[in-house]
Amino acid sequence: MGFRDISRSKSEKDTRVIAIINQKGGVGKSTTAVNLAAALGEQNRKVLIVDFDPQGNSTSGFGIDKEELTQCVYDAILHDVPAEEIIQETSCKKVFVVPATIQLAGAEIELVSAMARETRLKDMIDPIKDEFDFIFIDCPPSLGLLTINALAAADSVLIPIQCEYYALEGVTKLLESMRMVKGRINKDLDTFGVLLTMYDSRTSLSNQVVEEVRRYFGNLAFKTLIPRSVKVSEAPSYGLPIIKYSPSNKGARAYMNLAREVIRRCLLYTSPSPRDS
Repeated sequence: MGFRDISRSKSEKDTRVIAIINQKGGVGKSTTAVNLAAALGEQNRKVLIVDFDPQGNSTSGFGIDKEELTQCVYDAILHDVPAEEIIQETSCKKVFVVPATIQLAGAEIELVSAMARETRLKDMIDPIKDEFDFIFIDCPPSLGLLTINALAAADSVLIPIQCEYYALEGVTKLLESMRMVKGRINKDLDTFGVLLTMYDSRTSLSNQVVEEVRRYFGNLAFKTLIPRSVKVSEAPSYGLPIIKYSPSNKGARAYMNLAREVIRRCLLYTSPSPRDS
């Protein structure tokens, strides 16, 4: 059964294209993409993940063998292969993936001399956009041309921030890049939300970071906190989201809560802005 045979939710009117972004590595971008997508699927939303990170963690996080792929997102943005020829099904209800392989690492250089280099990803997404309730772009941990493409294609961004020392380091630079893209390429770009990950309620540091991020971002910060969990870390090695790998785990419950919060935010969406955006 192809992705066009699966119906969208009747509750969602417009497709949300959300870039999951933070140029710091290890903050939970791919973990968020995989697990939020799976949780939204359980809420009867049809979701596409565009894996736009050469590491391909969102691809392998659904058990897709990158070695067996003949085409990936690289072929779509540089060789004009239609997305519908690349989209992969997953084991999760209503969740699909445009996979990435290490081949994507070369795209950063190849895009430099390409025509319309900032909008290649948008051009790939537009023909299939209306087929989905949500499209998540799992961005690379950098602010190069791949990330600029993601910001040009998205209508908003979701920023994961880990509850650790220097949590906000680099976020100012990210917001500057967003302002540049908003001013020159994508005037509708906004911040959808800020997600605190790897939260450990036992440590004063985690609680301090939560307080600091909520003070800085206000209502943009999700109420749901994603806890630090061994099971969440293990799940990708089995090619499963946490709600499939360990449904009763606290991480699975947190991502289901996040999915419900995301849906509510879409219904009420009036994107407040952080003070320096």
